[in-house]
Amino acid sequence: MSTLTPPPGPDDHIRGRADAALTLVEYGDFECPHCARAAPVIRQVMKEHPDRLRFVFRHYPIVISHREAHLAAQAAEAAAGQGRFWEMHDLLFERQAALGRDALIGYARELGLDASRVRAELDSGVHVARVDRDLESGEASEVRWTPTFYLNDRRLGPLPDPAELLTIVRSA
Repeated sequence: MSTLTPPPGPDDHIRGRADAALTLVEYGDFECPHCARAAPVIRQVMKEHPDRLRFVFRHYPIVISHREAHLAAQAAEAAAGQGRFWEMHDLLFERQAALGRDALIGYARELGLDASRVRAELDSGVHVARVDRDLESGEASEVRWTPTFYLNDRRLGPLPDPAELLTIVRSA
């Protein structure tokens, strides 16, 4: 079993308490249907265990099969720059069928973000390095598919289905 490299830090997107006993890290792809199915399960587990669990999302866009995934990850980073990463994260999974540039800018507008700023950031590629840093971390952690989950720095494997993931976290 592989170890998470690096462990969660201040540059990660973290939902939940910093002092939680359990940390669940997902390497995900906004265009991956398995990640979209896992997203509501993760929110359910977080709701059930708000003091016990924190959730970290890292980008792992598999562009060979999901051509819009990297741009969607950049849009999530643009939203993070305006303090709305998690709102964009959730919306991207809900609207997974439409992740083109115009749709992403529309989602930014829908979330009340400065859509002109998001457009400019997508056009300039300012967030490419941030997304690629997560990709490199995934490669160092031996990620091969999405979603890949780590619980307290140890990879869960094989790929748990959403119900199994719920059971794993509940019993940890």
